[in-house]
Amino acid sequence: MSSSSSDNPPNQDAFVNWFRSSSPYIHAHRNRTFVICIEGEALLDEDFAHHVHDLALLNSLGIRLVLVHGIRPQIDQRLKNLNIQPRFHEQLRITDALALNCVKEAAGLVRVEIEARLSMGLANSPMAGAKIRVVSGNFVTAKPIGVINGVDYEYTGKVRGIDTLAIKQQLDQHNVVLMSPIGYSPSGEVFNLSAEQLATEIAIALTAEKLILLTEQSVIHPISQKLLQQLTTEEAEQLLYDFPDLPVTIVRVLRAAIYGCQAGVARVHLIERKLNGALLQELFSRDGVGTLVSSTPYEELRAATLQDIGGIMELISPLEQQGKLVKRSREKLEMEITDYIVIERDRMIIACTALHCLQDAPAGVIACMAVHPDYQNAARGHRLLEYIYKCAKLQSLQTLYVLSTQTVHWFIERGFAPADFKTLPASLKASYNPQRNSKILYQTIN
Repeated sequence: MSSSSSDNPPNQDAFVNWFRSSSPYIHAHRNRTFVICIEGEALLDEDFAHHVHDLALLNSLGIRLVLVHGIRPQIDQRLKNLNIQPRFHEQLRITDALALNCVKEAAGLVRVEIEARLSMGLANSPMAGAKIRVVSGNFVTAKPIGVINGVDYEYTGKVRGIDTLAIKQQLDQHNVVLMSPIGYSPSGEVFNLSAEQLATEIAIALTAEKLILLTEQSVIHPISQKLLQQLTTEEAEQLLYDFPDLPVTIVRVLRAAIYGCQAGVARVHLIERKLNGALLQELFSRDGVGTLVSSTPYEELRAATLQDIGGIMELISPLEQQGKLVKRSREKLEMEITDYIVIERDRMIIACTALHCLQDAPAGVIACMAVHPDYQNAARGHRLLEYIYKCAKLQSLQTLYVLSTQTVHWFIERGFAPADFKTLPASLKASYNPQRNSKILYQTIN
């Protein structure tokens, strides 16, 4: 007995829809270089195996992975076993000779543990058939931080150089490159590095498409207590300035993200590692679960171009089928594209409208206003309308008209009023379609 797709259980439909919606990201991420930083705390957690499974999946999808792991808690534990108190100054570890031995121990053991996890290939497990090759090496040269404000940081260092050619050669061979937070000097000394800083420097050197920092907590706004889903570097700097008491762990990753973006990394993702499937949700869904930091806005309101026509048609087609919008041909859109305004989010047109100026009056008609169903609760329609007001004033328009069948009240709530057909400009009267019986509203531009 056959069944249609409508007979699928809800969770099955949700999976199918999610998988289909993830396909653009699967294509976009293939053969791209991602640098992922995993803090030492994550390695001690019981659910670290889930992260390993997700990393294996990313590798299988053709993503070029550089993994940088932290070792802060592992170093502290070894010092504690020796009855030695860890020393810090201004949130930086002071690494003396004894602490450096703990750094070497922790780095070696953690690296081996991660390599072992990524080498698993048990049947009936997410790692079955993975066959991941993991490569480590002395790809980082370092130098001491030195003495700052009278404090000698000894073997705490900073990155001096990255052997990008050697790393790229390994990535070209489909190997996962695993980096410990240590660097070497030309004289053979070893230095303890910050994992976040190392990951950032590697991402910059490789011109990686993404730097991903798995954090211990989400980036929450201190006042609203809501997740900050996206920040420009300017907004991130302002956040640090306005709230100097942010948790140290958040300050650290925000500073790394700002520095990375300013140095050329297109996008930095800050993701709370404790969220189930955090990497997958962030990378293969449009809104993600973390905080995206970029130099330019992630969501942009702008004038439309010919390249946007496909996205506009995809957005408005369901509304045309429902009779909410007048059907427009591709040719008509091409002819009128300079009248259109769009909101683009991660290469997807999620909202649009148009302002058509009338030739026989100082007036314009608002048309084709549409917002994607998934993005209708964040005042995007209002943003489009505000933009239209600015455009209308620049063109010295005195009146705005709108013809609507199902969104009349939305416009009335924003100051529009019913218009008398007899008072309309002749060109608008001529284009009016009585069969649609659209309500005509107007608003005077101040």
